[in-house]
Amino acid sequence: MYAIVEIAGQQFKVFKDQKIFVHRQEGEVGDKLKFERVYLVDNESDIKVGMPVVDGASIQASIVSHVRGDKVLVFKKKRRKTFQKMTGHRQDFTQLLIEDITV
Repeated sequence: MYAIVEIAGQQFKVFKDQKIFVHRQEGEVGDKLKFERVYLVDNESDIKVGMPVVDGASIQASIVSHVRGDKVLVFKKKRRKTFQKMTGHRQDFTQLLIEDITV
């Protein structure tokens, strides 16, 4: 059984007992979250597609940890102008454990 769900503006294909990294979510480690923007649920041979969401479907998840991603370096240079600029960015992520998919 799997579902397509929207979490923090992104769509994820999730299975039960799966761990996923999503953009930073509010809450402490161990808190329970519920996501109700479920677009598709596949329960073996029974597929339910929402218009745009499946009525009554939800995903239960718990927060496992808050982490930071790898550093992404952005280097800008204009030739013959002695202009160089280096900046970096580290995205904050939350690791979620998908506990239950209800239809």
